Amino acid sequence: AWAADMTPMSAPEAEAPVDKLAAARRHIKAKKWPDSIAELKRVNDGGNADWNNLMGYSLRKQASPDLAGAERHYDAALRIAPTHRGALEYAGELMLMKGDLAKAEQRLAELSRACASSCGEYADLKGAVVRYKAAGNKYLPSH
Repeated sequence: AWAADMTPMSAPEAEAPVDKLAAARRHIKAKKWPDSIAELKRVNDGGNADWNNLMGYSLRKQASPDLAGAERHYDAALRIAPTHRGALEYAGELMLMKGDLAKAEQRLAELSRACASSCGEYADLKGAVVRYKAAGNKYLPSH
């Protein structure tokens, strides 16, 4: 029996999962593309949609963009998670960089369906498409 001043010990709280992509995200936020790519290669989690999305983004943003590599990673992310909003947005921007407005608009439509209501990724890609058209079909990065 428990004494009046004692309470049972509770089970230890479950530890929060470790974000193995946190270091890569920090490098991306700091626009340190070679460092983000090196960290993502170190983590090497090709079965993870977020990993593929971040790798595609880093490859696309580096000083000498690897557009084919970025596309492979975005496609992989979307095979794993077809409604991955980040991958849909960034794949659409990539299509604009490649001059493929039709494919960018297809990604925009997919993103519209993925967002139950308005979402930032949709607004960002929509803005990129509008800027692309206004610039005479030339990609103008927003940031």
